[in-house]
Amino acid sequence: MKLIKIKKIKGVFIGLFFVTLLLNSCTEENVINLEPYNQISENVAFDTRENIILSVNGMYQAAQVGQYNGAARGYPFGAAYFEQNDMRGEDMVNTASFYAITYTNTWDPSGALNTVYYWIDTYRLVNRANLVIDGITKAIAKGTISEAEGKDYIGQALFFRAFSHYELLNFFARPYKYTSGATHPGVPYRLKPSNSVATIEENATLGRGTVAENYTQLISDLDTAESYMFSKTTKSAKNAIVYASKEAAIALKTRVYLSKGDYQKVITEADKLNGKYALSSDPNTPFSNNYGNTESIFSLENSATNNPGVNGALASQYNGRRLIAISPVIWNEGSWLATDKRRGASMVLSVSGVLFTNKYKDTSTLSDASPLLRYAEVLLNRAEAKARLSDASYLADLNAVRNRSLANPATEQYSAFANKTDAVKAILLERRVEFLAEGLRWNTIHRLQHDDVAPISGVPQKYKNGANPVAADYKIGIPYVFKTGDVASLAYSDYRFVWPLPTLETSANPTLAAQQNPGW
Repeated sequence: MKLIKIKKIKGVFIGLFFVTLLLNSCTEENVINLEPYNQISENVAFDTRENIILSVNGMYQAAQVGQYNGAARGYPFGAAYFEQNDMRGEDMVNTASFYAITYTNTWDPSGALNTVYYWIDTYRLVNRANLVIDGITKAIAKGTISEAEGKDYIGQALFFRAFSHYELLNFFARPYKYTSGATHPGVPYRLKPSNSVATIEENATLGRGTVAENYTQLISDLDTAESYMFSKTTKSAKNAIVYASKEAAIALKTRVYLSKGDYQKVITEADKLNGKYALSSDPNTPFSNNYGNTESIFSLENSATNNPGVNGALASQYNGRRLIAISPVIWNEGSWLATDKRRGASMVLSVSGVLFTNKYKDTSTLSDASPLLRYAEVLLNRAEAKARLSDASYLADLNAVRNRSLANPATEQYSAFANKTDAVKAILLERRVEFLAEGLRWNTIHRLQHDDVAPISGVPQKYKNGANPVAADYKIGIPYVFKTGDVASLAYSDYRFVWPLPTLETSANPTLAAQQNPGW
């Protein structure tokens, strides 16, 4: 087996990747360079159907594992995705040093490696997706693979390309509503693989599109992905979860349109999934049965032999090593009922009175899936969109998610709220509870900065950094009162609300150097 050494050329990372899934079975690794680069996909990765499948699997590996200073760390959609998004919010606590920079809002463009590698590995995944798109398009034309199968794989690559750019927007750009028409800077949207001198140079000087342009492209990518990919109904129960499907593109669109504020589109997309998924009767089921439940839409697979390791696996970080705890800020929230099943031992681990999530359970072999899209989110996305449009049917979606966790749904379920504001706030609280430790909190904070119903201003105040919470601070129903030593809130006007473009990139790309986020 031969690998292509990853080469950095003006901030663009390239390399042949399809063999990565086979590394565990290799006894010898030969690192070589191939020139010219435009021969990589044509001569090796996409010349047979078998190699095409390996190339696609390698793309998933890039999404699952990534790297941090040469070691696996779960970038961009493994544990790093969950941790970075959780640590930007207030509902989880950083107990060690891993994500202190994110938790305390103290980034810098060059030394904050967790944020630097978030950029690097996400664009590395984008490049691998683009290589798949380009290589399989040519393979279809050659007759190497059928058009239907090839388009399914291209759709999966488009899904990752859209998801990656959307995730970058949430960290490196202001929210969609920041300017009228979203004309403010977004991120470079890379549409071509770095597999030739021309495309390497083009990507190496590519500038930032506007947020509106980015959204237009990523929604176009997801629309095409939806039309190209096979339905989950054509796959085995496990593969319907761990490989992107038509339904995964639809589910992601409900999140994207919610960020954009296009609420009717949220409803339209969510309605496409009616009858395709069902909530589990127990809120713990998607985590106790990662690969066989009825509500997981898309999760990245991990196994005993293929996972991001102790520094990058969900069960290790959140449970085994307990580097992230549940915050008293959310635990003490009065509207979260004391008898809610999501407070129970199957989902919450208590260690000497300090609370950690128990959603990720396999601390020995680290085989928990990374849950990126669940049907519960689609229902709450639709509920919020309907509530904002004064459609009273929002209540059915909200209660569907909430009721399964209640001790007495008949008496404890929500009835109609007095006004739109109260309804939206109840849905937003339900999101915080339902997706606790699932990396969705920052997405909500980011999009609510300019909200006309339930606005959030900046980054909320957080529990103190760098140690386990004090057990006595967990008091169900008694709101947490912030103390000296807790992490201060960060105003939306503060330049640190958005991350800096990494020095590694701006030093090599003069276009981006001139487009650095203000203040950095």
